[in-house]
Amino acid sequence: MKLVVISAGLSLPSSTRLLADRLADATRRQLAADGHAVDIHVVELRDLATDIAHVMATGFPGSDLNDVLETVEEADGVIAVSPIFSASYSGLFKSFFDVLDNTALTGKPVLIAATGGTARHSLALEHALRPLFSYLHATVVPTAVYAASEDWGAAGDGADGLADRITRAGHELAALMGGRPATAENTESVVPFEQQLAALRPE
Repeated sequence: MKLVVISAGLSLPSSTRLLADRLADATRRQLAADGHAVDIHVVELRDLATDIAHVMATGFPGSDLNDVLETVEEADGVIAVSPIFSASYSGLFKSFFDVLDNTALTGKPVLIAATGGTARHSLALEHALRPLFSYLHATVVPTAVYAASEDWGAAGDGADGLADRITRAGHELAALMGGRPATAENTESVVPFEQQLAALRPE
């Protein structure tokens, strides 16, 4: 299997890249436990910033960016991580998905994640990133992971700490990549509405 990890971090080292790596490792470990080998390809958008700006202005991607776009299209799963600026994803992150073919992620499992200086920006995952990938017809895993600055020091604390969320999200992505449902299926039988009405009628 091929897993593509897209990091829009701008600094070096980057907390965005660190989160991306930890999510990729959690996914890889679960896929291995399920009997699947995985090839992980990491894309640092910082290195492609000039190429992305060029293709937006001209419509023609350079060879490096074209290779990355093809790699994303061929992926079995994607992890997409952006820093949060002004309560939303970064411009570089959005620009990359603007130049990606709008059918490239159709039906593809995607794990979304973000980093920021304060937990107050965590809602950007739901009001910015998730709608973006829903628009691109991706299958977004239920658990989105946000890491604020204070989360790194307490990564192993609590039942819903950063480490726990990373593991859960990685398991969900691995399940979708492996062809299993990301969450337990509802096995209850559903009685059609017409039958329910019939049962209420007097004999």
